[in-house]
Amino acid sequence: MNKTEFLGIIKDGISGLPQADIDERLAFYSEMIDDRIEEGLTEEEAVADAGSPEEIIKQIIADYPLNKIVREKMKPSRSLKGWEIVLIVLGFPLWFPLLVAGFAVVLSLYVCVWAVVISLWAVEVSLIACVPGGIAAAVLFFTRGQVLQALAMLGAAIFLAGFSILFIIVCKGVSKGMLRLTKAVLTAFKSKFIGKGTSE
Repeated sequence: MNKTEFLGIIKDGISGLPQADIDERLAFYSEMIDDRIEEGLTEEEAVADAGSPEEIIKQIIADYPLNKIVREKMKPSRSLKGWEIVLIVLGFPLWFPLLVAGFAVVLSLYVCVWAVVISLWAVEVSLIACVPGGIAAAVLFFTRGQVLQALAMLGAAIFLAGFSILFIIVCKGVSKGMLRLTKAVLTAFKSKFIGKGTSE
């Protein structure tokens, strides 16, 4: 793949961004390829060394602020006509509640997913808190001469300490997975929102 094809793929993939941002990113990758050619690579090698255009597009979209995308999409491509404004105003009681409901559904799903993660960490904190409690109970039973109960409490504390170490691995894994999932969903949403061909 040559430089023109490479930059063309990137331009098509980010065409929904503001033109100034498209130009900035294309100039960056163009300069990167030119620098590598000056270092002695062929054009094809320099392009291959820059990375996959699809991965570059994903990274650009992932790093791009959502509010800037929304602002760009909300700009009207032309001025609204009088009858369009009237329809928007008259339709407000219909479209606004639907918009709020959609936002509430998305927000509630997001909160529910993270509530599971928070609950797992709450269980982990409880397990850790039970360890000193079990040790204190074992000491108390031992001072009263109740050796079997003291050993049982000490055994429970040791078991909970070991289990909490294993459970923290689960909590970390789930948290990292949720962060990756959240980032992937946000990137996919931004990709769909950007669309193609809005900035020529």
